[in-house]
Amino acid sequence: MTGKTFFKKIFSLYLWGNILAMAVIVLLLCMGLKYGLDLYTHHGQKVPVPDVIHKTFSEAEDLINAMDLTVVVSDTDYVKTLPPDCVLEQSPTAGDVVKPGRIVYLKINASHSPSYPLPDIIENSSLRDAQAKLLAMGFKLGEPEFIPGEREWVYGMKCRGRSLKTGDMVSVEDVLIIQVGDGRRDLNQPVIYTEPAYLGDPDEDEEARKPRVHYQRQAEPQNDAPSRPTMSEQAPPSYTEPSLD
Repeated sequence: MTGKTFFKKIFSLYLWGNILAMAVIVLLLCMGLKYGLDLYTHHGQKVPVPDVIHKTFSEAEDLINAMDLTVVVSDTDYVKTLPPDCVLEQSPTAGDVVKPGRIVYLKINASHSPSYPLPDIIENSSLRDAQAKLLAMGFKLGEPEFIPGEREWVYGMKCRGRSLKTGDMVSVEDVLIIQVGDGRRDLNQPVIYTEPAYLGDPDEDEEARKPRVHYQRQAEPQNDAPSRPTMSEQAPPSYTEPSLD
């Protein structure tokens, strides 16, 4: 390729036209990406979160949707003094400034108190461990009921006068009574007596200190036939001296 041909191609309008077109396309892509991200992330747009605490769910949903926000129920709880289906908590809190489209999580009041299965604590836990486990689950506890048994050991559970077993569903509003041992023995339990140790003369040998066991022989059965007299019962034999004649 000669120098003339080279400079002719360098200063060609076709080459510079393609370069200019590619530059314009790259510039448009960068501008589109910038404005697209701003539009997607609502850059510069802010809306306040309305206060919907203690409002019904339908009222809260209308207020939140009117601010171009989204509603999601994240949890439920039970407050006896509040009506069902009202809002107990919200996140973000009222007054926070967020971008449009943000999700507002609500906790709704349930229509009845929740129930949970009774854990495996009967005859398997101490009083302190049982109380800690039940309180962590949200149960209410009354004063323990002490019964004869091993001290501080859980023997049963009662609710409203009814005995419970492991796995029974119990409302968190009910009061549970733990039946726990008071350290006294149950009189109905059998008592095993052991023979005290032998406190004899220490100078005696080992054989003499062993406990003596006496056996009583049972009487032999009597039959109708007369028994043979013993030597003591027989008459003594007569003895005659020989005659000297």
